[in-house]
Amino acid sequence: MPDAIRVDRTLPVVIIGGGPVGLAAAAHLIERGLRACVFEAGSEPGTAVREWGHVRMFSPWQFNLDAAARRLLEATGWKTPDSGAFPTGADLVALYLAPLAATLAKAGADFRYNAKVVGVSRRHHDRLREGQRAAGRGRDTAPFVLHVASADGSIQVVEASAVIDCTGTWTSRNPAGAHGLPAPGEAANADRIAYGIPDMLGISRSTYAGATTLVLGGGDSAMNAVLDLVALARQAPNTRIIWALRRPLAEVNFGGGDADGLAARGALGARANALIESGQVQALAPFLVHGIKREGDRLLVHGDRGGTADTVLADRIIVATGFRPDLSWLGEMRLTLDPAVQATPSLAPLIDPNIHSCGTVRPHGEAELRHPEEPGFYVAGMKAYGRAPTFLLATGHEQVRSIAAHLAGDVAAARRVELVLPETGVCSTQRPASVSAATGECCGPDRVSAPVRTPVVTEACCGPIPR
Repeated sequence: MPDAIRVDRTLPVVIIGGGPVGLAAAAHLIERGLRACVFEAGSEPGTAVREWGHVRMFSPWQFNLDAAARRLLEATGWKTPDSGAFPTGADLVALYLAPLAATLAKAGADFRYNAKVVGVSRRHHDRLREGQRAAGRGRDTAPFVLHVASADGSIQVVEASAVIDCTGTWTSRNPAGAHGLPAPGEAANADRIAYGIPDMLGISRSTYAGATTLVLGGGDSAMNAVLDLVALARQAPNTRIIWALRRPLAEVNFGGGDADGLAARGALGARANALIESGQVQALAPFLVHGIKREGDRLLVHGDRGGTADTVLADRIIVATGFRPDLSWLGEMRLTLDPAVQATPSLAPLIDPNIHSCGTVRPHGEAELRHPEEPGFYVAGMKAYGRAPTFLLATGHEQVRSIAAHLAGDVAAARRVELVLPETGVCSTQRPASVSAATGECCGPDRVSAPVRTPVVTEACCGPIPR
């Protein structure tokens, strides 16, 4: 694919998803004079963020705002929130995303709500058809065609010059099962299973107070769920927490503690680890779920505990095992994806948890996110990371800044990187022989063959903070 891309300015650049990264993409496109059309499946901006509105982020405001978005907002008299304060998801929507969407609409961005994109292809070209490349009518030059479902079920057909998929992974969560598949009985007992971080100290308090809850997962979401349950147990007697992790405790990454570039993120892992060591939380590690059955009004969870069959009895289950990209509606796109991580091959080695455990990733942009067979189509934001769990919000901002620059023909700006990631305080590398040293060391020097990149802005990640 050539460095420059010709964007048909008679057609909009379609952004799928009206969350933080999608709105940042619109801001950068508008700033560069390109037409931006945002399709959001929900009824208002930040629909997914609103679902974790009760969760406080472990990065302060200064690291959660996109630069182009700030410039647009500040021109209207908008006041930046306290840079050192830690917003909740609800704060992020009310103080940033909602006013940003309104400002973008006034600046010319076309917003379509209750509009779910259910398919993307090329005009008159399915996945197989090449077209007449020599005549300039090949598949790679045909406009994109999107099928968009409205709330009433009708389908609208929309054409686009380029497409940026910013839908994230919030609605595509990993199941409880040990094999990457839903555990037998998981769907049948859905009324007693929650995913992510339920609002256990708020709207869902009565559901978990006085109950035994099994938390599955070893990442930040699981840690936050456990910490909330412990706080609830101090208020509600007989509240019991069982924490099941798929790895042995010695292999669980509890973060960098005091060495973490974000103090709140380091404290999260330290507090979670302390709960296990003090015995306040019963930890099962490793424990792999093989099946879930109803026993009276409780759940009997069958699994493998370190090679031995075991069962756990619980009233509720919280599945906090991460997310995966939903690629089902992109079947007509010729995506180039790593078979394991499901990110682009250029990005996958930098984020693959099988290779390294760093919470930081070398800054990257359009070049690493492009799909050679689909010029003009990008996946940005959390979905760009496929199944890797290390996505940082400001990394998404940098991705769409670079993509917008490339679509506007500013190749130099697209190649330039404008952020530096913070240290996590932990970094272990297990590099299999099949991984070339050219992919770059984890948390070490950038060895990827790429244009010179000059970092100019400090960046930190977005995520939940314990209460």
